[in-house]
Amino acid sequence: MSSYRGAGVDIDAGTRAVALMRGAVQASYTPQVLAGIGAFGGLYDASALKSMDAPILVASTDGVGTKTKVAARMNRWDTIGRDLVNHCVNDILVQGARPLFFLDYVASSALDPVQIAAVVTGAAEACRAVGCALIGGETAEMPGVYLPGEIDLAGTIVGVIPDRASLIDGSQIAPGDVVLTLPSSGLHTNGYSLARRVLDSLDWTAHDPRLGATVGEALLAVHRPYLDEITRLRDGGIDLKGLAHITGGGVIDNLPRILPAGCGALIRRGTWREPPIFALIQEMGAVDPDEMFRVFNMGLGMLVVVAPDQVEVARALVSELEVVGAIVAGDQVSILP
Repeated sequence: MSSYRGAGVDIDAGTRAVALMRGAVQASYTPQVLAGIGAFGGLYDASALKSMDAPILVASTDGVGTKTKVAARMNRWDTIGRDLVNHCVNDILVQGARPLFFLDYVASSALDPVQIAAVVTGAAEACRAVGCALIGGETAEMPGVYLPGEIDLAGTIVGVIPDRASLIDGSQIAPGDVVLTLPSSGLHTNGYSLARRVLDSLDWTAHDPRLGATVGEALLAVHRPYLDEITRLRDGGIDLKGLAHITGGGVIDNLPRILPAGCGALIRRGTWREPPIFALIQEMGAVDPDEMFRVFNMGLGMLVVVAPDQVEVARALVSELEVVGAIVAGDQVSILP
């Protein structure tokens, strides 16, 4: 007799995974959550938007790429859920949005309840840290689509900008403005296909003095959220002309996304600290410097563009900020040695 379990799908495992993650997910709920885990659709009370002058909803979907394969090699599943949420928070933050709620998607060839619960618990804890509710998602078991022992992970976030005046769109950026950075913790969630290839021969569990950690620990460093730092800048009166989250495509592809016509940028290398994992990747793979800046964030987690007269105030509000470059006339983003 044929059965669903015999075909590779274990419904009981899914039920067990939900039971293990339920407490962490519910802990992320804000008072606006009317229905969450177990409901066919998450319900979120949007009444607060009525008090805003002209609210703008901002939505984004993303994943953590092949960082899941690093988690599989290290058999550590508590970090990539955090990566996912923080990445998505930063993506809507660059336009001035605060997160409201989040939905996740986790898929595997065969459900391991403990593994899946660890991933979703990490996502829920990251949501709670930024005041965002994890109101729903999907846990899919798809034998034949995914490799045994590995998972796919993606998520969708919805946030709000309270009024059009609070929208950050880069339109006021002009030559002479200053580019600052908030540092990254490492690769964040991009460049892992190249990193895994060039570092594959190393022992990822052995302490590496070049890194001050193991390779596995350096690769799994959690993607930083920048909501707190950007909120402090805005509350302190800083006019944020533009924000760029440095993800896939690096500085070369991401900074131009916020620059108006006629503006380029010069970024001067050596003005910020590059996490040592990047030097190791470049050395082991003989990777061209230009390629490094197209693939990786190189330590530049979030770029912040402000007028020159606001630089010192901004740095007093957020001490981690470093001046790394300037906006110039033209249409190119260049990295200077």
